[in-house]
Amino acid sequence: MTIQKVLLAEDDFDFGSILKQYLELHGFVVEWAKDGEEAIAMFHKIEPAICVLDVMMPKKDGFALAEEIIAITPEMPFIFLTARGQKEDKIKGLKLGADDYIVKPFEADELVLRIQNIIKRSQRVIQEQKSEETLQIGTYKFNTKSFLLEHSEFSKRVTEKEATLIAFFYAHKNTLIKREQVLTAVWGNDDFFSGRSMDVFISRLRKYFALDPNISLESIRGIGLEFKIK
Repeated sequence: MTIQKVLLAEDDFDFGSILKQYLELHGFVVEWAKDGEEAIAMFHKIEPAICVLDVMMPKKDGFALAEEIIAITPEMPFIFLTARGQKEDKIKGLKLGADDYIVKPFEADELVLRIQNIIKRSQRVIQEQKSEETLQIGTYKFNTKSFLLEHSEFSKRVTEKEATLIAFFYAHKNTLIKREQVLTAVWGNDDFFSGRSMDVFISRLRKYFALDPNISLESIRGIGLEFKIK
């Protein structure tokens, strides 16, 4: 069994200490940072399987920390922890590509299960992408290992969530797919906030593929989505 490393960024000493011990009891190796700057320095030194980030931290908040982590490792899965339950905060986190967003207080067992499920899903995506490294999508090329989307006029390294969404749509190209299917496959659930996050990611994909008029990502109201390649 592979030991999974977790980068935990949490400034509350008592809560962080308990969380670290609980995760370690479930077989994880936990590297605990007490603020955002310590967390990004620690991230450079270790290779975590997932990052668990408190939103409200000194020196660098969880959102800024997540943006830096994504810039270094786009495929890194991460979860936000927060005592703030505002809808805007949750949507902001999901827009950044967070795999989950948990509002304190919560049951530690719930966090363990979510971490385990996210790691399993992330590893499955990596294994599926290894089977076909480069996809030809119209006039674009997409490298499923490096997450590099290329066109003669465009080159971008996308995030893990964007890469998963591109690979999913390509696998189901020219097929009408229900929104619930996309949400379950890529986000792991089909709740309201994940739906809002998906809408943001779909808008990004439309911009990325705008250089090829033969590619379209169409929304059919009340039914679903279709990734068309002529």
